[in-house]
Amino acid sequence: MSRADASGGVITPAELFEISRQDRRIDIIDVRSPAEYRTAHAAGARSIPLDRLDPVAVMGSRERPDAPLYVICASGSRGRKACEAFAAAGFPGVVNVEGGTKAWEAAGLPVERGKATISLERQIRIIAGSLVVLGVALGAAVSPWFTALSAFVGAGLIFAGVTDICPMAMGLARMPWNQAGGEAGSCSR
Repeated sequence: MSRADASGGVITPAELFEISRQDRRIDIIDVRSPAEYRTAHAAGARSIPLDRLDPVAVMGSRERPDAPLYVICASGSRGRKACEAFAAAGFPGVVNVEGGTKAWEAAGLPVERGKATISLERQIRIIAGSLVVLGVALGAAVSPWFTALSAFVGAGLIFAGVTDICPMAMGLARMPWNQAGGEAGSCSR
């Protein structure tokens, strides 16, 4: 069954699926970006992006407030942050799906698919790589000061790796091409 962690509990996709087979009305929220959710999500999950998560509003809108709330993301990291946000708002016991949607899919569990988009992770790689190349090229052709752009991007990547907070991802998630166009949940942060 589920294991406890600092913010609530952890459950494997297989364990959660088995619970859903016994009680078809599980409450699972997907805290990835609307574009990630639209591409593929665990069957029955509803979209409430982490950057718009309001734990009080989510808990207030639930049909079965006493039933467990499960949180899923891509691999577990954003789900853990969402569980921590619920705990900080006075709602302990929210359960994170271990391994996220990647583990859910890998286990062969039901997934609902929509229009595919370029993942935020790939968008970040494309932009960060382009900025590094641009900084090096401008540094060689125009002024060595432009290499500071490459250093800034490198420092940002180190910051994101150490803190698990990526300002570039937060900005990109708000871009129009990364929005679901009304398919996402209605809770806001």
